[in-house]
Amino acid sequence: MAAARTLAAEQSTAHPVAARPGAPVLHACGISKRVGDGRAARHILRDVDLQVQRGEMVAVLGRSGSGKSTLLNVLGGLDRPDGGSVHVDGQPLAGASERALARIRLRKLGFVFQSFQLIEELTGAENVLLAARLPGAPPGGCARAASLIERLGVSAVADRAPHELSGGEQQRFAIARALVNDPVLVLADEATGSLDASSGTAVLELLRGLTDEGRAVVLVTHEAQAAAVADRVLHFADGRLLAEGRARAVVARAGARAASARPPL
Repeated sequence: MAAARTLAAEQSTAHPVAARPGAPVLHACGISKRVGDGRAARHILRDVDLQVQRGEMVAVLGRSGSGKSTLLNVLGGLDRPDGGSVHVDGQPLAGASERALARIRLRKLGFVFQSFQLIEELTGAENVLLAARLPGAPPGGCARAASLIERLGVSAVADRAPHELSGGEQQRFAIARALVNDPVLVLADEATGSLDASSGTAVLELLRGLTDEGRAVVLVTHEAQAAAVADRVLHFADGRLLAEGRARAVVARAGARAASARPPL
């Protein structure tokens, strides 16, 4: 943890994040999302409200397949909600054109995925540089990429293809790619789910350390141990973000409904 916070402090000095003082980095209000129509419709998100401040890490804990990834995609502008609003660093996502959304994602958001999503034909360093060279990326990306690769401890394997890297090394390159354009908000989707215990702990420490540089981090996970590093833990159940007590009540009601719906033996 100390090493991660040292990394965060160094990077904060070199590349400060320009979030507006006093305003939440992420402000989601009344988010709803459903799939299907008529009786087959299923509500994935139900009036979800969420605010995340600069320097804060929030974990969303829920079972696999509950819709946590859908929530993250909506918060990051990868998917549009059926209702509600999302603001990232003061900028509204609702009503924005695809071009405007792409620019917000490029300049404001960093995504970290369980599957790493590195391009196999590129080396680790080239995967990081690719994000920095996209049209509209902020200047200085090459220098930031080199600095991140060194600070994340993967410079010795920077010229290797993803299949030549360990899971932990791949995730570190994925984190470098997520940070190379200086995002104010990092969204991590099951970021440790494909890693061994040691690599998973190291990645969680790195994500936790990002808050020291003024970034906000949202981690969705089904692992209680991963969620434990966050400042706040919210439970995702029945399409809603809930505190501990309410989450247990909703899960109990859902279980009772499922039991009553089963045909008699």
